[in-house]
Amino acid sequence: MIDIDLREGIVAAVRALTAHGLNRGTAGNVSARWNDGFLVTPTGLADDEMQPGDIVPMAMDGSSQGPRKPSSEWRFHRDLYAARPEAGAIVHAHAPFATALACLRADIPPFHYMIARFGGATVRCAAYATFGTQALSDAALAALEGRCACLLANHGLLVFGRDVRQALDLAIEFESLCEQYWRALQVGRPVLLPDAEMETVLEKFRTYGQQ
Repeated sequence: MIDIDLREGIVAAVRALTAHGLNRGTAGNVSARWNDGFLVTPTGLADDEMQPGDIVPMAMDGSSQGPRKPSSEWRFHRDLYAARPEAGAIVHAHAPFATALACLRADIPPFHYMIARFGGATVRCAAYATFGTQALSDAALAALEGRCACLLANHGLLVFGRDVRQALDLAIEFESLCEQYWRALQVGRPVLLPDAEMETVLEKFRTYGQQ
């Protein structure tokens, strides 16, 4: 994939997040692994203003190129690419239901078997840290150990996939699960699936979909 195709894919993903109700205004960010670094959305630019030329190339030392400043959250993008070789693209969003749950600072338990889609029997909530800091990146990486999604306390969601399309799809799926869990909590306490069932489902997900 050449640079312009990847840039266009990132812009399309940002606009899709808005269209699906996961982001509003200038919140959230998207990146994709590229060469020895990555491409990331610029800080403080709304999706309807963003063009492929606004996407910011970054190196793993934190330096950037081009006319735009990178997302304030570039650190967790950089650190995720360094720590997780399977990560090809990353999506961060202030999605309404995920953010509401993140404000409870609690993991999402196995209320639904699709939790296993994200790598484990739970989706963890990362410890709170100020946005854009190394402390937030460190907390996110800890919450993502063995997972491809997490909540960021009092903040939002973070997911990664093998490419931009998969990362976007996972973000949409995750917000849908967060909505289901939030709604279940309004009427009672969901019955959680036992460990043995989640182990079965996790095994099935290892060969799920088109390989």
